[in-house]
Amino acid sequence: MKLFFHRLIPIAALLAAMGAFACSPYTYQPIRSGENWPDDRGEHINAHGGGILVHDGTFYWYGEHKSENTSRALVGVTCYSSKDLVNWKYEGVALSVSDDPESEITRGCVLERPKVIFNRKTGKYVMWFHLELKGKGYSAARSGVAVSDSPAGPFTYLGSDRVNPGIMAENVTEKDLAYFDALPETPKEWTPEWLTAVSKGLFFKRDFEGGQMARDMTLFVDDDGKAYHIYASEENMTLNIAELSDDYLSHSGRYVRVAPAGQNEAPAIFKRNGTYWMITSGCTGWAPNAARLFSAPSIFGPWKQHPNPCRGDQSEITYGGQSTYILPVPGKKDLFIFMADIWRPRHPIDARYIWLPIQFDADGTPYLEWMDTWNIKEYCIYFRKMRKKKLD
Repeated sequence: MKLFFHRLIPIAALLAAMGAFACSPYTYQPIRSGENWPDDRGEHINAHGGGILVHDGTFYWYGEHKSENTSRALVGVTCYSSKDLVNWKYEGVALSVSDDPESEITRGCVLERPKVIFNRKTGKYVMWFHLELKGKGYSAARSGVAVSDSPAGPFTYLGSDRVNPGIMAENVTEKDLAYFDALPETPKEWTPEWLTAVSKGLFFKRDFEGGQMARDMTLFVDDDGKAYHIYASEENMTLNIAELSDDYLSHSGRYVRVAPAGQNEAPAIFKRNGTYWMITSGCTGWAPNAARLFSAPSIFGPWKQHPNPCRGDQSEITYGGQSTYILPVPGKKDLFIFMADIWRPRHPIDARYIWLPIQFDADGTPYLEWMDTWNIKEYCIYFRKMRKKKLD
């Protein structure tokens, strides 16, 4: 990946202008995307396809443990903690795979994109992830769930299933489903007719009774405490956004299809000034591609697609990475960190991370620019000055 530098205001000048930041818990140490990121043991952080939970002033980073030669789950979900988002302490394995060959999460299964949220009503930490059963390829397309009394675990695995079996998506119409009854035969794959059939619900109808497929995923907790499961469905052709139950351990039955037949995966979502924003990727296996940007006035839509949010060199391949999570940084107004993975399928354990601050156009549309290195304190002051300049 070709790297380039982003110049920021000198630290001394910033501190003089904003002395209040002297008491901030965030360090002056830089975030360096694409480089080796050592934990407190000096080992490269092994938490891929992950997400972050913020609880009681501590950040918890969960992700897939990758091995030297395989991306299959041989260890489980790892957990790291930090106070400043730069220095990370290894907390251990939050969810371990099982040695029992009959277990759904037996060693060698596919366990991807774990995300953890905290349920204030139950006091439980809830983890969801994409699960593929060992030896079954990617045909299971299940969602697994686990729970813990502690943010670092250990998490207890509760089970997995397809999502919302026998329940109709809120934005699927009877007219859509009747479309298939009029077809003499299923159209040939990747033809315009086939894509139309997929968009109207070809795979949705196929999977209706057994539940919808769920692969790449993320979680989102809204301002009212309701939680949502966002995942790639219908053979990765369509996204679903599904509301979770009050205890976050199952689905409520409310869900919608988003960008049908659009081939989106790796969803990452955030909310700013009442608008929901989602960054996804296309479906090109381990190879990077151009990011996609969507917005909606409601979590259930309607969702509108925008141009690629990435700008500058390597923007057409998202700087070599693929989205996994967007972190709103507490106490830092309008600081949202875009998290992505630079996959290395031939040496999975050496996969790297991209962390970039999301920037905003004058109309509020988010965008990304590559930065070799950036600092949270420095960037927050810089952003405030730029915002004030725009207002003036």
